[in-house]
Order: sequence, then C-alpha cells, then structure tokens
Amino acid sequence: MDLRLPGSMQVFERGWLSSNNILFTGARTALVDSGYLSHAPQTLALLRHALQGRPLERLLNTHLHSDHCGGNALLQHAYGCAIAIPAAEAAKVAAWDEEALSYRATGQQCARFTFDATLAPGERLVLGDLAWTVLAAPGHDPHALLFFCEAEGVLISGDALWENGFGVIFPELAGEPGFAEVGATLDLIASLDARVVVPGHGAVFGAVPAALQRARARLDYLSADPARNARNAVKVLLKFLLLERRALALDALPGLLASIPLVERVRTGVLAMGADDMARWAAAALVKAGAARIEGRVLADV
Repeated sequence: MDLRLPGSMQVFERGWLSSNNILFTGARTALVDSGYLSHAPQTLALLRHALQGRPLERLLNTHLHSDHCGGNALLQHAYGCAIAIPAAEAAKVAAWDEEALSYRATGQQCARFTFDATLAPGERLVLGDLAWTVLAAPGHDPHALLFFCEAEGVLISGDALWENGFGVIFPELAGEPGFAEVGATLDLIASLDARVVVPGHGAVFGAVPAALQRARARLDYLSADPARNARNAVKVLLKFLLLERRALALDALPGLLASIPLVERVRTGVLAMGADDMARWAAAALVKAGAARIEGRVLADV
C-alpha cells in the first residue's frame, strides 16, 4: 500500500489528547492543527526541531475543537504566524465566546487566540508548494473542513474520517442534526478517490474504501439509537479528562461529570440516569474498553 506523502509534508502523530499536526515546508511554511493546550509546549518543541530555524508563517485549523486549536495561542506568540480558521467560526473567535465555541460545554481548555484569515469550502490553497481544495465536512462539527490535494491523492480529514470511525457527533447532543451530515461527508470523501488519508487522530492510512465502510457501519449503529451516541460522548469526554489529568478520584466523578454541561444535558435527557449511576457506568465502560483501570479509589489512565 502506497502511504507516501509529498516531500514538503510531515505529520506529527500525537496522542489522543492532541490532534495530529501536519507541517508543510517548501516556499512557505504552514501547520494544520495545533493540538491541545496542555501539549502546546511539546507542539512548539516539535516544530522548532522540524523547522530548523525557519519561521512558521501560517497556521490553519480543520475545526475549532480544543484538541485541534489549543496550541494556536502559543504558536501565534512564538512565531507571529497568520492563523486561518473556518469562516463560520469567525464571529465566535472575534468575541471569544467560549460557550459558542464549545469549550465550556465540553469542560475543555483553549487559550484565546486571534485570526488573520478565514477558510470556506471551495477555496484553493497552496500548502507545501501543492494545490489543495477546502471542502465542507459537517457532522462531528458543523463547520469542520477537509483539505484535499487532488494531484497527490492526499486528504487531510480532521475528525471526519479516521481509520476506524470518526469523531463524536456533537450536534446531535445539542438537539441539532448530525447523523445525516456525517453520512453526506462520508459520501463526499468517497467521491474524492483519495489514495491516502491524514486523520486528525491516529496513523496515516490508505485502503480508504474499507475505512469508509467501517465508518458507515459505525454511523448506522449510532443513528439507530441516539442514546448510543450520547453514551459514546460521555465516555470520550471522560477519557479526555483522564488523558489530561492522568488520574481521577472515583468519589469525585459524579460532581466532575455534572460540571460538564454537555454530559449533564445527556445524563438528564436521553440517558435519564442519576449522577452516581452515570459516574459508575462511565468508569466501568472505560475499564471494560481497556481505556482505564481502577486502582483503589482512583480511576487511572492506561
């Protein structure tokens, strides 16, 4: 399987707390996505090593979830790079509306940054001396974007497609449509005939039709019962906190989960669970999945 990337393109595969970062060199340097806030110093160190004294000129975001743009502020301060964000998010970032940007709802952190340009579907970019097209990828996030290089058959997919699935379908949890949008985005990706995909999380992969088949099966499973998507979101948000903090006291879990507005919304809504029951279930679900372990009265990361 041919997973070669253009010579002007380098992928920093990160852990699941941070998104992958894609560095472009060539005539101008650029980075796609900057990872999570607590990993920002590591992101900067990776860049400095790779750039060998060159400046970072541009930073682009596939979407503005905190694990994709949490390093924006530090990189902007360190390099003075121009930042480009999805156009539909411009007013929220200008006002730094943390509620509209989802950071309060998910209980995650993002340092304030400013932007210099916006990105809209249909635009053409030059990254790494290659032409890329910006495409809409609603579903996981209503305003998410894809970047596709037709000449090389390379797709930067963000959280719209991973090798085994896609990101949590957050709009459905807020009472907005998301399942159909994920399906439409998967159809769009299928039409591109991409050779290789650089996802927002996980390794670069080929065999795109097989990945799309797995993603569609996952979508069918989640959309058949909205509670499944809600449970998945709770597990993902708890795992995110565990990745960030490494360990959580079990007796503090009910209050911690209740402090996350999105989790509290689905707990009292579609899941109709008590706070203690939710905490016990979520901890047990992570342990069963091999994503956590219980040590005494502590839920620990693995």
